[in-house]
Amino acid sequence: MASRTDKPIFKSLILSLTISGLILLCAFLLIPDLNFRQLLSRLLWPLTRLMLVITIGLIVGQIIEATGWTKTLAALARPLFRFGRLGDHCGAAFTAAFFSGVAANAMLLNAYQDGKITRKQLFLSNFINQLPAFFLHLPTTFFIVIPLTGWAGGIYFLITFAAVILRTVLFLVYGHFELSPSVFEDGQAELGESSRKEMTFKDAWQRVKSRLPRRIAGIAVYVIPIYILVYILNAMGMFQLLRETLSGFVVTAFMPMESLSVIILSFAAEFTSGFAAAGALLEAGVLTIKQTVIALLIGNILAFPVRALRHQLPRYIGIFSPKMGTQLLVMGQGFRIISIMVLGIIYYYLG
Repeated sequence: MASRTDKPIFKSLILSLTISGLILLCAFLLIPDLNFRQLLSRLLWPLTRLMLVITIGLIVGQIIEATGWTKTLAALARPLFRFGRLGDHCGAAFTAAFFSGVAANAMLLNAYQDGKITRKQLFLSNFINQLPAFFLHLPTTFFIVIPLTGWAGGIYFLITFAAVILRTVLFLVYGHFELSPSVFEDGQAELGESSRKEMTFKDAWQRVKSRLPRRIAGIAVYVIPIYILVYILNAMGMFQLLRETLSGFVVTAFMPMESLSVIILSFAAEFTSGFAAAGALLEAGVLTIKQTVIALLIGNILAFPVRALRHQLPRYIGIFSPKMGTQLLVMGQGFRIISIMVLGIIYYYLG
């Protein structure tokens, strides 16, 4: 039976599901080709999978904290996070991000809500966690990209890797000079105190079960309607229009090459197809290696608005809050784009 404190969030969930239903009803009226089979395969199943991933991430993150594994995970990243004055709670989230970005974000949010880290520490740590996220997706992307694009793909990977290293170093340096040493020391003391109160796995699981329904309900309130709205906008062709507008502007203003527009459009539409298009044009001699690398970098940048809205925004808003999640996403991806642009320009003139 739900407690009094749980009732508001579950009322919000009912309202959210009602709004989601109205969005779907409008979609059926506005999109003639939409049918239940498409909704099942392209909306309901991906949405269910997303909620399952978020749930598993939350469970992992809370069990890690409750059982005292935070200190163990933090030891692996302690030298870096000691320099950045971010503390062991942030270091533990960094290590967890090599396995699950959702778990890492859940750990950061829990530490922030418990007063163990500051807002600035949360933001910096989230930005720094782009480094483990790079390695988390590397095995999949590397063995797709290299066979398709060869040397051009290798150079592209080196540039994007150099960009994430550059960002990480700058964030740590910023933390070193901006954060007070007392913030790091207080975090260490709190972590030491919490480690003496660590639970058994059974106790931790009972604690997680008592908190999980409310957390999942709070996440679903935002994730479900936003995910459905984004799907409907995509079905209506809004993202296709955005891709064509962005790619048309960049190609016309900077690199007026018909072949480059093909790469940018396909890269924004789907990850693998962009590299496949680039590899085909490279093999045909239409593009040089340098042109291919620049085209892939531009495609990576242009893909941000589409991918952020379709894939990342629901997760960030669901785990954090609409305001904080949007700020983290926009700022983090903004820094990513700037770093890629800087290194891309260096490669263009010196490569």
